[in-house]
Amino acid sequence: MKILVTGSAGHLGEALVRRLSAASHEVVGLDIKPSSWTRAVGSITKPGFINQAMKGVEAVIHAATLHKPHVATHSRQAFINTNINGTLNLLEAAVQHGVKSFVFTSTTSVFGDAMRPGPGEPAVWVTENLPAQPKNIYGVTKLCAEGLCRMFSRNHRLACIVLRTSRFFPEDDDNRHKRQAFDDDNLKVNELLFRRADIADMVAAHERAIEKAPELGFGTFIISATSPFRRQDAPGLGRDAPVVLQRYFPEYRDIYQALGWKMFASIGRVYDNRSARETLGWAPEHGFGGAIASLKAGKDYRSELACQVGAKGYHDETFEDGPYPVEDNPSIEAGHDR
Repeated sequence: MKILVTGSAGHLGEALVRRLSAASHEVVGLDIKPSSWTRAVGSITKPGFINQAMKGVEAVIHAATLHKPHVATHSRQAFINTNINGTLNLLEAAVQHGVKSFVFTSTTSVFGDAMRPGPGEPAVWVTENLPAQPKNIYGVTKLCAEGLCRMFSRNHRLACIVLRTSRFFPEDDDNRHKRQAFDDDNLKVNELLFRRADIADMVAAHERAIEKAPELGFGTFIISATSPFRRQDAPGLGRDAPVVLQRYFPEYRDIYQALGWKMFASIGRVYDNRSARETLGWAPEHGFGGAIASLKAGKDYRSELACQVGAKGYHDETFEDGPYPVEDNPSIEAGHDR
């Protein structure tokens, strides 16, 4: 199958090109930046360029985006140009060239303020039915692009799957207080409980979406590691997360203590991936339980693919305080999902 992957110089794009090429697909990596995984260098905002790249393509994975790290460094218009107009260009070309499957990489950030309980309140159980309340230009433009996918599926019979992905980047957390309070690996393993996934599982979800799109026509799915928690745990997670976790993983405290790690005092949201598992047939292999087993055995908790892709950074320049500047706006939560 000939597959177009946008954003091929990025974390997910490289991982997709690696895996799909290894599976003997003909992969056209497309990105505005040259890379070892990019065949077509150019911008998705250019319809002519997109039309050329789309020739002979049977499936599209659209992972290129301006995202959370760019909110403070790029204009709102740049987000509209890339995330909305760029997606529209790809959808138009996909219809024109008879593409069979279109997979759009969206984000759990579209839920925004809907995922913010008050102090001590139950954790928000995040399913696809939670109303979207994006809180910045990133979330707004991704939600709009989702709407375009739905429209093209309805009006042009283009089989589209939207994947609302949780965190998977390996860079340091953008929240300075979290960086100071937690070891970076400690943070990431904690997040596997409720708001993070390994990039190998992200790739697997996109592969399943390509396969299922013609059958489903359209669908929106949350992609995050399978949480061990259940809905009835929500009140306890909001009050005292370690107590709840102890019931599922009694030995985690000893492992954490040996590493000098700690668990979050409370957890305010839990991403539920049930729909993706049941409808797409997606079977994520990496989660908190596996990470604990790896740590106990003295092994790396990450997948081989995550180690291969590694960290890339978000900008060509470096910043003194954190991996990227956070928008100076009190309504912006520094640690929200990407």
